[in-house]
Amino acid sequence: MTRPSLLGGPGAVLLTLSLAGLASAGDWPQWRGPNRDGVAHESGLLRQWPADGPSLAWRATGLGKGFSSVSVAEGRVFTMGDSAAAGHVLALAERDGKVLWTSAPIGKPGGGPAGTRCTPSVDGGLVYALGQWGELVCVDAASGQERWRHSVTKEFGGGVPGWQYSESPLVDGNKVLCTPGGRKGAVVAFNKATGEVVWQSADFTDSAHYSSIIAAMIGGRRQYIQLTPASVVGLAAEDGKVLWRANRPGKTAVVPTPIFHDNHVFVTSGYGVGCNLFKVTATGGNFEAGQVYANTDLANHHGGVLRVGDCLYGHSDSRGWVCMELKTGKILWSHRGVGKGAVTCADGHLYLRSEDKSRGTIALVEATPDGYREKGRFNPPDLSGKETWPHPVVANGRLYIRDQDVLLCYDVKAK
Repeated sequence: MTRPSLLGGPGAVLLTLSLAGLASAGDWPQWRGPNRDGVAHESGLLRQWPADGPSLAWRATGLGKGFSSVSVAEGRVFTMGDSAAAGHVLALAERDGKVLWTSAPIGKPGGGPAGTRCTPSVDGGLVYALGQWGELVCVDAASGQERWRHSVTKEFGGGVPGWQYSESPLVDGNKVLCTPGGRKGAVVAFNKATGEVVWQSADFTDSAHYSSIIAAMIGGRRQYIQLTPASVVGLAAEDGKVLWRANRPGKTAVVPTPIFHDNHVFVTSGYGVGCNLFKVTATGGNFEAGQVYANTDLANHHGGVLRVGDCLYGHSDSRGWVCMELKTGKILWSHRGVGKGAVTCADGHLYLRSEDKSRGTIALVEATPDGYREKGRFNPPDLSGKETWPHPVVANGRLYIRDQDVLLCYDVKAK
């Protein structure tokens, strides 16, 4: 059920309109950045870190429990966290980390492990977020006031996966999408302004796991690509109908976001499954996904994989950090590095974050197929004692590191 808008008076409206025009080329407005591929639109960053790491710009607390990363847009930093009573979306000032607002409750707190998972998506002065128990909300970026919400379980037949919903909603054109999973249709598209249902994918009914949808143009058709525990699929943007589908069974937890490049779709997951590359071809309006390769050399649990040029970079459960040719599956190098963790790329460098809860090491590594070239590392302070799973974010010359209640912001701009 859609709830009515709460605008908070003409002042809030004017502030929202002004914020909508402040987006920067260096912003990181959603999960995995501007293009949802883990690569920042940044330049002029440090190419070597001091021995103790880059300088700390600010430290913020009060985020609550959670493994959500951050999005950065319109002069603000957005994330999610659990209070003792409920989940919330929060906004902080990009300049100094001051908490500006906390949204109304978004479902109950908790989970296993406890805390939020979603990274909010920001678009046109609005913020979209999915609570771990299936509450999808749209709130005002300026004030946090709620515009609309849905329960993807109660309204759309979704089944909460074993470690709860972890997806970050996709905003594309006039739609926002997420994956409830289930027999009524695995994926739902909403009007991003009103919350009205645009379509539900009636002919695609896989269960949901933990991956997030991406958008792509293939054969002249706009489509949405999603990875589930049973398959990888392309859905028509206009009506949600299946354009192509490939069987691709996962095990236990299927997490990483797919990668699309040059009509190829790369997917990976852990628990011994490994990775697959599919080439999607279009003939006479019909689509087909043919497997190019499958291997276990890049079996990524949940820290993500990204593409730079012709190569993929990410942590493999079997080999440590690897560089692999996208179209051949050939491993060019592997290195244990900082240990298992998450990766982001900016200005030709990888930002690696170890999930080790006793160290949480951050490393700067050159993104090159020529070998593992580390340019500095440090261990952040204020460790929570929980696994440091939130992915690092680089936006507008700053590096953001979330660990439960604490958010650290480092200056990584070259002087």
